[in-house]
Amino acid sequence: MTKAQSSIFGGFCFSSQEIRSTQTRCVRFFCRKPKTGILMLNMGGPEKLEDVHDFLLRLFTDTDLMQLPVQNKLGPFIAKRRTPKIQEQYSKIGGGSPIKAWTTMQGEGMVKLLDEMCPETAPHKFYIGFRYVHPLTEEAIEQMEKDGVERAVAFTQYPQYSCSTTGSSLNAIYRYYSSRSDRPKMRWSVIDRWPTHPLLIECFAEHVVNELEKFPAEKRDDVVILFSAHSLPLSVVNRGDPYPQEVGATVQRVMDRLGHSNPYRLVWQSKVGPMAWLGPQTDEVIKGLCQRGKKNLLLVPITFTSDHIETLHELDIEYSQILGEACGVENIRRAESLNGNPLFFRALADLVQSHLKSNEPCSRQHTLRCPLCVNPICKP
Repeated sequence: MTKAQSSIFGGFCFSSQEIRSTQTRCVRFFCRKPKTGILMLNMGGPEKLEDVHDFLLRLFTDTDLMQLPVQNKLGPFIAKRRTPKIQEQYSKIGGGSPIKAWTTMQGEGMVKLLDEMCPETAPHKFYIGFRYVHPLTEEAIEQMEKDGVERAVAFTQYPQYSCSTTGSSLNAIYRYYSSRSDRPKMRWSVIDRWPTHPLLIECFAEHVVNELEKFPAEKRDDVVILFSAHSLPLSVVNRGDPYPQEVGATVQRVMDRLGHSNPYRLVWQSKVGPMAWLGPQTDEVIKGLCQRGKKNLLLVPITFTSDHIETLHELDIEYSQILGEACGVENIRRAESLNGNPLFFRALADLVQSHLKSNEPCSRQHTLRCPLCVNPICKP
């Protein structure tokens, strides 16, 4: 082999033919279009303070999430009025929501595992589809189509199904294709709920145990665990939305895994407006328990898999700091969100793997329309 016929890399000698062959394989590997695209659906959160208004505007004009009188006028009015207050809250948690960063980390962990677990559907690529901030669901679908994805999985990041959350995101996909003349190039299916997945339960239980160990040993058995979930208007619940029962199922499985080590309650947070919402409200329960001498409390965000304003401000600041001090709690803590837990990455990968192998378009439960549904877009 002559010098003209070879090059040296790191002390090793390769022929020009070998180098070209290696380069070709590398190009093919890194330029392979994704065979399977996983669209991670969520509400999202503003990354910067200047994004808050647009986030609120999309939120308060989403008729799948809430229905207001003359919503096309009242929604923008509420968004504008609430923007300064919500910006102040975001400024106290670092100036923006970390949910995109956490979702990106979770997506990366998920597809890395999937490429190993499911070579027949590889390469896998995750896409983020937020409902109210960029990247919007519609933008993610456009990118998936451009990338030439063959198999698309709409994967809700809300473990428990509600028409106002997962349903809204799925309706956004439906509206996207309904507004276009061409049909989807990808074959779509949906992971629409996963409230009792074993690895999800294991993650929640692990985080509860980790936080319980931080209480004084003599108080640990008396800690009341408050599983806090985002509330819903009773009008949504009363038309047959399955969310409350699915949240309850998650709580029951977590407590079974913990061996019912502590007393607990399921409570509800984030009520907005004057209408009746599902209760009891988290802050009212904290007050009530303290009045009854139960002053060691553990808050567990049971419907949130990533930190955002409802955990970082509402639970950590409004309830744990301000309300806790006002009520005279002895110890109040909040279990860490699932965020960067590698076991949670495995849960996501396992859900996708099982779904792909099942070859089912969605769960059986998803085919049942709410008995009193009022949304014409929803399909029976």
